[in-house]
Amino acid sequence: MTSNASLTAELSRFAAELTFELDPFQRQACTALEQGHGVLVCAPTGAGKTVVGEFAVHMALASGGKCFYTTPIKALSNQKFADLTERYGRDRVGLLTGDQSINPDAHVVVMTTEVLRNMIYASSDALRSLSYVVMDEVHYLADRFRGAVWEEVILHLPADVRLVSLSATVSNAEEFGSWMETVRGNTAVVVDETRPVPLWQHVMVGRRMFDLFDSESSDQRVLVDSDLVRYVKQREAADRMEGWGGGPRGRGGPRRFFRPLPRPEVLARLDEEGLLPAITFIFSRAGCDGALAQCLRSGLDLGAADPEIVDAIIDKHTGELPRADLEVLGYWEWREALHRGLAAHHAGMLPAFRHTVEELFVKGLVRAVFATETLALGINMPARTVVLERLVKFNGETHAELTPGEYTQLTGRAGRRGIDVEGHAVVLWQPEVDTSAVAGLASTRTYPLRSSFKPGYNMSINLIDRLGADEARLLLERSFAQFQADRSVVGLVRGIERNEGQLDKLATQLGGADGEFLEYFNLRERIKQRERQLTQQTRSDRRTAGVAALTELRRGDVVAIGAGRRAGLAVILEPDATPGDPRPLVLTEDKWAGRVSVADFPVPAEPLGRMRLPRRVDHRTARTRRDLASALRSTGITAPSRPRRDKRARGAEDPELATLRRALRAHPGHSRPDREQLARVGERYHRVRRETEAMRQKVAATTNSLARTFDRILGLLEERGFVHDGEVTADGRRLARIYAEADLLVAECLRQGLWRGLGPAELAAVVSVLVYESRSEGGYLGATGPTAPIRRAVADTIAQWSRLRTDEAEHRLAPTREPDLGFVGGIYKWARGDALVDAMLAGGDQGTPLSAGDFVRWCRQVIDLLDQIHSTADDTEVAATAAKAVRAIRRGVVAVDAA
Repeated sequence: MTSNASLTAELSRFAAELTFELDPFQRQACTALEQGHGVLVCAPTGAGKTVVGEFAVHMALASGGKCFYTTPIKALSNQKFADLTERYGRDRVGLLTGDQSINPDAHVVVMTTEVLRNMIYASSDALRSLSYVVMDEVHYLADRFRGAVWEEVILHLPADVRLVSLSATVSNAEEFGSWMETVRGNTAVVVDETRPVPLWQHVMVGRRMFDLFDSESSDQRVLVDSDLVRYVKQREAADRMEGWGGGPRGRGGPRRFFRPLPRPEVLARLDEEGLLPAITFIFSRAGCDGALAQCLRSGLDLGAADPEIVDAIIDKHTGELPRADLEVLGYWEWREALHRGLAAHHAGMLPAFRHTVEELFVKGLVRAVFATETLALGINMPARTVVLERLVKFNGETHAELTPGEYTQLTGRAGRRGIDVEGHAVVLWQPEVDTSAVAGLASTRTYPLRSSFKPGYNMSINLIDRLGADEARLLLERSFAQFQADRSVVGLVRGIERNEGQLDKLATQLGGADGEFLEYFNLRERIKQRERQLTQQTRSDRRTAGVAALTELRRGDVVAIGAGRRAGLAVILEPDATPGDPRPLVLTEDKWAGRVSVADFPVPAEPLGRMRLPRRVDHRTARTRRDLASALRSTGITAPSRPRRDKRARGAEDPELATLRRALRAHPGHSRPDREQLARVGERYHRVRRETEAMRQKVAATTNSLARTFDRILGLLEERGFVHDGEVTADGRRLARIYAEADLLVAECLRQGLWRGLGPAELAAVVSVLVYESRSEGGYLGATGPTAPIRRAVADTIAQWSRLRTDEAEHRLAPTREPDLGFVGGIYKWARGDALVDAMLAGGDQGTPLSAGDFVRWCRQVIDLLDQIHSTADDTEVAATAAKAVRAIRRGVVAVDAA
């Protein structure tokens, strides 16, 4: 219980119910809230930010108002619902997620942020008497896929609603708070950077554990522990000496002799030091599963003394799983690992498995978890120790080093408040690990919050419907994205002013702005500019010819891909005549199938011959690719030697360039003895002038940038009949209720009746192409499917997408993502009642089944879109089919533990 001295009346009553004393930052934030302010709280993971959110709940109940408590993910919503229900009772607390609706009219409702956004756009009656909204994990607004939802809620909430925003530690909290005050009125910013449990940083070299920092140094700088530096040098020298010994060598030098300490030994060493439970972050799902398998093979046992409790928790989460599916899910191996205190945790696991691991870990019954970085996002699963095997991770495009913000987020899991006196972060040393770089990561506290807000089709149509186009533009100008952009303009304007002063000085050295030599140097610049224009024109002409050649290719044409990893013969499986950017589907002689573009052909593609193709080609199956590649190699067609581009310069024939060159040679400045010396000054003059012009263009592009994007979207929506004379049409109102990445494409398919006449399993299969994203390169975009109606509907959907992409290019809008057929077979089999093993295999690639977690996740995303189709489709047949498809999919593993 906390001391009530200096607390306000309502806060005193709230604090009296607590079993701990409020921290200063909690007291400060709660006091501001009781005084009528909005509050932004930024504090480290585990610091107790949610207490401020719970005080908002208390205030709402005390005043007879309503409080909505929003979280970014369903798992957190369920967790918060359970906490608040235990405290206030089931009759006063409700839950709204995509899957569940429990007591939605309660005074306190926990929900995902998207649910609140949808309520606002629908002008829901539930918003009446709303007095407080808690936005937990508000730093999610930086998420490039979902972040805009947070800003939409902040901007649209009625002004009399008090907003409590809870965020992880960010380095620009004041900037974020300043924006909140601009759009929400009086907002108190409370920042606390003190970790509730101190964090110690270590590096493990072999079996030896070292402190990362020199704690005894009196130097103000961050110093790496001298014992660690010395031991690493000795270890590297020993490895080099051993590398020159026997055994295989690398080219021209010693072999690399480093072997990392096996994971079971790392865990055993941590156990000796009293550093368990631990989370080891490994940045791949396969790596997590492999680490767990290695520990199981080793015989390592960190299990709890009471296996009955473990069994009870396992059965609570998985008791409803069909017994026939347990084998394919790897249930028995997973259960054995849990009994030995070991587990993996990643998105590829069944949700029921993940939630079991989370509960067992929090209760100390699982003591070592191998996890991907997704565990660091929101889930309440702290440990005594966090282990980082590597400081490099794949970011979706390339392998990149961890940023200080990512390092802070991962290690933020170390140290359990009320249990551990201190937390520990352990980096496993490898030869490429620079201890100074680790120290830099661990000591830097830069994690700026960057807005990902940008208008899309659904957002724009809702803004027009609620506010009209003019008011919508004004609202977009108030977004955090535009706020940050406008602040960046201030620095650019200062740079322009500084450069203009420098230009005046340089012009004086060249004899003044109207001087002879500056005129001469301007001629030189015009010649360079014209040469660049001619080069660009040559490239443009070459691309135009390449595009024309690709659009003329036909099914069965054999071509030579002349550049990149796919160089060699290829056969056209599916032509594409999309204007400006055709991407035909091909199969290469190396058995790769995917889409190619004009960039893959240094010279325009020409058919080298033809080969006969089967009427239906399922390029997703390895056997089909193998057989077709073999047939391609057997045609006798050979790829020509590497084609050479015509490198003759256009400049030799360009009259404008010839005139400029003659004028340059005749100019008096051309014969000056100090020409080259002045030319260096002239180079600097023009470089600064180009920089200044680039900054001016950036200022122009940044100012009102979101409003310009909105105007382009409005133009496309008017062109397609979703908006007319500034008013949203009936088709537009349907689009306003579709919340999907491919929202406009879904609305078009419904409007044009492309999905009529499909059965429930067939509709699920077709809808999946707008949801699913393949993990493998290239995706699947061939118009294939298990039934003729699916193939017809998929082909129509792809054709509609192609037309939309052309319109988006004309309006200079980001293209809608390509449909992906990778899940068509899997969801079709599941929706028609086939066994889980068959559905997972059909949803996989190259004979590898889709993981259970991915299978369930994609099934639930298809369900979400089908639910929207059911509620928005004018065609009663399509709406009814969508409802049947939802019921067909929501069974077995998909229905269990739906959180």
